[in-house]
Amino acid sequence: MAARKASKRRNVKSEENYSEEFKGKGEKSIYFKSDSSDSLSVSPSKKAKLKHEKTSSCSTKLGRCFYNRATEDLAKQLLGKLLYRVLDNGEVLCGRIVETEGYLGEVDKACHAFGGKRTARCEPMYMAPGTAYVYIIYGMYHCLNISSQEPGACVLIRAMEPLQGLNSMKSFRGVRRRDGGNKLKDFELSNGPSKLCQALCIEKANLNKEDMTTSNRFWLEDDKNCQNEDITIVTSTRIGIDSYGPEWALKPLRFYVLGNKCVSVKDKKAESELLTPST
Repeated sequence: MAARKASKRRNVKSEENYSEEFKGKGEKSIYFKSDSSDSLSVSPSKKAKLKHEKTSSCSTKLGRCFYNRATEDLAKQLLGKLLYRVLDNGEVLCGRIVETEGYLGEVDKACHAFGGKRTARCEPMYMAPGTAYVYIIYGMYHCLNISSQEPGACVLIRAMEPLQGLNSMKSFRGVRRRDGGNKLKDFELSNGPSKLCQALCIEKANLNKEDMTTSNRFWLEDDKNCQNEDITIVTSTRIGIDSYGPEWALKPLRFYVLGNKCVSVKDKKAESELLTPST
């Protein structure tokens, strides 16, 4: 308990500036020709003519109060929100979040911060709610999380419905594909946590510890055409955490939009129970 209180006190000082102090340095990017430490002056390595589109008004981006809530609640509230990513050439990519997973922090065996394990890797999970936590899996893929209210807690963004900038998303997704992404269907562009990061060019080196409440290149907005209360949320178990034991593997902490084609893994049993009228 003392360690947790100390962690909270240390966080207060850092809440003035999150996006500049802790950037990764000298890390290589598969998407760009030069080091991502100089990301503001580089261009995509794929030879594609990227269309410049109007940037959505930053005045409508979600603020700290939205993210400053319990992890499970935040995971549900994120569904239907618009995720904006501004590339270095000014093009705006956008998609609607359709699947999330909650990781409850120090008490959650499947969470990187379990037991109060505070390392350089999981530092963003202890930063202010609304901080991007980007980490690498299998030595080559990235996952995007957003810090929530509890110490060391966050929400994993598992899938997104692509809405704007699809040609660039296909180009980025095609970096490791022989077809250059041309054979990918629209719903396949970001129907998984690492696919989403590839499509939006999200890497640990360029967006880890980004403050999404103040950033001009990475933020969330409400979708006027898709309010949270207008969607049906399916509750299921998280993916790929069986090794942490049945207690945490079976906790219902994955949430997704019913009927959306971009969801990574659908739980037919949960959907059936949700749609079956109770007697």
